[in-house]
Amino acid sequence: QVQLVESGGGLVQPGGSLRLSCAASGSIFRIHAMGWYRQAPGKQRDLIAAITIGGSTNYADSVKGRFTISRDNAKNTVSLQMNSLKPEDTAVYYCNLAYRSPAPWGQGTLVTVSS
Repeated sequence: QVQLVESGGGLVQPGGSLRLSCAASGSIFRIHAMGWYRQAPGKQRDLIAAITIGGSTNYADSVKGRFTISRDNAKNTVSLQMNSLKPEDTAVYYCNLAYRSPAPWGQGTLVTVSS
């Protein structure tokens, strides 16, 4: 069973940066791709960035060139560096397995981009 704990969210001005972190317990982390998802108010939760075991990455068009996903397999962590943030990036951000049925969702971390 994977348990996921996200952190690092907060209030940031447009154009600013934040780094999100996710700590995952459970050995399943080490054998699956991981992803960051986000859910804006009134919208569905979408996968925005994913990284394979080997480090290959994939991004949604909305964040490509601004966000960078990384993982540390030894520490069971996955991170999301977010630069050039826009108001439309405001959402609750979650990490989870990518490209397969998700593990139980963590509480997420709220990112608010506003002046």
